[in-house]
Amino acid sequence: MNSLKNTSLKPYNTFGIVCQASEVIELNMIEEIAEVLRYIKQQNKTLLILGGGSNVLFTRDFNGIVLLNNLKGIQVLSEDSNEVMLTVSAGEVWHDLVLYCIEKNYAGMENLSLIPGKVGASPMQNIGAYGVEVKDLITQVNTIRLADGAKVSFSNEECKFDYRSSIFKTTHKNQYLIVSVDFKLYKSPKLNTSYGAINNELITKGISSPNIKDISEAVISIRRSKLPDPAKIGNAGSFFKNPVVDLTTANRLRKEYPTIPQYEVGENIRKLAAGWLIEQCGWKGKTIDNYGVHKLQALVLVNYNDATGKQIFDLSTKIIDSVKEKFGVELEREVNII
Repeated sequence: MNSLKNTSLKPYNTFGIVCQASEVIELNMIEEIAEVLRYIKQQNKTLLILGGGSNVLFTRDFNGIVLLNNLKGIQVLSEDSNEVMLTVSAGEVWHDLVLYCIEKNYAGMENLSLIPGKVGASPMQNIGAYGVEVKDLITQVNTIRLADGAKVSFSNEECKFDYRSSIFKTTHKNQYLIVSVDFKLYKSPKLNTSYGAINNELITKGISSPNIKDISEAVISIRRSKLPDPAKIGNAGSFFKNPVVDLTTANRLRKEYPTIPQYEVGENIRKLAAGWLIEQCGWKGKTIDNYGVHKLQALVLVNYNDATGKQIFDLSTKIIDSVKEKFGVELEREVNII
């Protein structure tokens, strides 16, 4: 067990926020879990499990133990001519898994290319992009219950997946360590090009009959053209969820703002584009000292140079307030606030 006391968390969060943790423990092997949990229990301190740190904003020092989940491994559970079942350790980098699947011609993950973070965070957040959510691929999430060290597996249904959410973010928050995730992928691609941006990118590339690699490369190209690289500019990707409203609200907004993007997600439910709402309020590209809103994507808040987490959090509050005042819609933060 590798333990570091009074350690900077700047290398462990993609916002690049300067803060400290009382202790950081690296979990590198599954055989270490029992020892690590015993130690944490003895210390009687608050625990934070961290993967890639790509969906968290630290607003203060963390007076507790940060557990870095670095468990690695990809294993084929079963395979036939149509499907393949994989179990993937929580510490695997998500995009590396996507590239592995594309190389093996396992279809399903291609639309989720270049999403930052690790595999263990994927069910927690129910990550999604370009018409695909990870819940459509997960069969089981394998965990260790922190209270007693028991192994507990959750079926897809038991995870209660929702838009950018699951039980691991709500009712079961901070109660389980995700060890691995089981996925079902396909030998015969079921390509999803329903988002116009993908179709336009394929047309630009002159591709009329795409394969999963083509879809992945199109998604990567789109993301790189709109989103800042966390290695160069601190950010956590989309900071806000796209709000979901009832049909009455959607119709009111369409009447007042004829060009407002809306997406049907149910008979009487519509999803709005948070980035569009934020842009209409004048925030896109706005810079305040050493932080602000990205110039190409209003959903992304950025740390240009050692801004504090509190400064970025306060900026997000101002954005939420302005969108509510203009549109009567309340945005919800997607990023976890610590």
